[in-house]
Amino acid sequence: DGMVLPDLNIGGGIGVAYTSQDHPLDVGNTLEQVCAKLKAYAQKLDYPMPRLVMEPGRSMVATSGVTLYTIGSDKQIPNGRKYMAIDGGMGDNIRPSLYQAEYTSILANKAGMPNDETVTIAGKYCESGDILIQNASLPMVEAGDTLLVFGTGAYNYTMSSNYNRVPRPAMVLVNDGKDTTLLRRETYDDLLQMDSIPVHLDDASASGETLDQKSSLTTA
Repeated sequence: DGMVLPDLNIGGGIGVAYTSQDHPLDVGNTLEQVCAKLKAYAQKLDYPMPRLVMEPGRSMVATSGVTLYTIGSDKQIPNGRKYMAIDGGMGDNIRPSLYQAEYTSILANKAGMPNDETVTIAGKYCESGDILIQNASLPMVEAGDTLLVFGTGAYNYTMSSNYNRVPRPAMVLVNDGKDTTLLRRETYDDLLQMDSIPVHLDDASASGETLDQKSSLTTA
């Protein structure tokens, strides 16, 4: 109909390497090919060359962030997997549970030691799907070790939740040897601040009645 659009936004899609098996596109080479195709089609259709917009998305921030967990208990399945539990999981990183995203990890306090065992990293959210990493190759894992998971700078905080009423962790910026808290650690008071006790229940507590007594009086 003769309409000319000045901009063409081809969206995002610039990936990052979460594991050694990932091989993201080379941004410069990709843009060269996209521009060549766009220019050819514009000439073919006698269409004014639009301004090309490509959204970098996670490629800017994903690899700039890591998450630190503390290793807790372990569970060895006879003739099967060895599970190591952490003080986090699907509440701060839903991506593995939601669509089987994969991550690379190390033990930060044993970074120079050889990888001696393969374990599965499980979260603390009481769900069978709360698995952060399957088949993580690590040094001998012990309670109190610090697990560092790479590539968590994109989508982790924005998709985080208070699943099962668990407070979210803090977010800290580290730059030139200095640390700055960007987001303080949540507390249980933070989770409860929006709760409201109905007036009649509050009155029952003030009068010395238990909630069970008040309920029985109300339903009698």
